[in-house]
Amino acid sequence: MTSNVLFACNMNSVRSPMAAALLRLKAGNSLRVDSAGIYEGGLDPFVEIVMNELGVAMHDHEPKTLNDVDLESFDVVIALTPEAAVEARRKLPRAAIEFWDIENPSEERGGRDAIVASYKRVRDTLKEKIERRFADIKEKS
Repeated sequence: MTSNVLFACNMNSVRSPMAAALLRLKAGNSLRVDSAGIYEGGLDPFVEIVMNELGVAMHDHEPKTLNDVDLESFDVVIALTPEAAVEARRKLPRAAIEFWDIENPSEERGGRDAIVASYKRVRDTLKEKIERRFADIKEKS
């Protein structure tokens, strides 16, 4: 049974913090969930906008790198970028790593509405993948 989950991406500023917050929202305290990046970045303000729509505050997110966490303390590392998967595989057996190919919403070009829509797509994609992958975990009450 999975009890410790780490989401990893490139900067720990968009995809991995969103995924960790969504899994925490679903699982409550039944799992230990964290996020990290290959490099440390600041939380993207568009993440806060789209997560606030779900009632999830992101102000407590502290960006960290994969070097800042003990990878071996996690049952599974879910890499959300190819680069994060490669980096995690340098430190862990393949069996402990899952790869979800998640688009980078910060690459969206256009006006604010198009950018927010891109972040919402990523949020919703992550939510769907989390619902499927962690279907055995009951929603927190």
